[in-house]
Amino acid sequence: QVQLEESGGGSVQAGGSLTLSCARSGSVTRRNSMGWFRQVPGNKVREGVAAIDTRNGVTYYADSVKGRFSISRDNAENTVTLEMNSLKPGDPGMYYCATGGFPGLWVGSAPTAALDEWGQGTLVIVSP
Repeated sequence: QVQLEESGGGSVQAGGSLTLSCARSGSVTRRNSMGWFRQVPGNKVREGVAAIDTRNGVTYYADSVKGRFSISRDNAENTVTLEMNSLKPGDPGMYYCATGGFPGLWVGSAPTAALDEWGQGTLVIVSP
């Protein structure tokens, strides 16, 4: 079983930056991609914002975060990091780390059946 633990959430002013980390532990994940979803308070739908193929480093971004967010991985440490810059009022929410396959199907969209494990989430607050 794979466990995912997010960290790095917090409160920041609009235009500021935050870096989120996801630490993976346990058995080997079935699939090769890890990514981040966010869920706005009051909204039941999670949106995939970024993902990375841990085999080759290929990255995927939602249009809403392109040029502002950067995802990276450290395979030796089993971590994936999401660097968020130029944060906007539309960026706050719970950010969840997930493992899965076919990230092109869920980045910029809702979760699919290709997602396997989820973390508990970390909260990002952006103040005006």
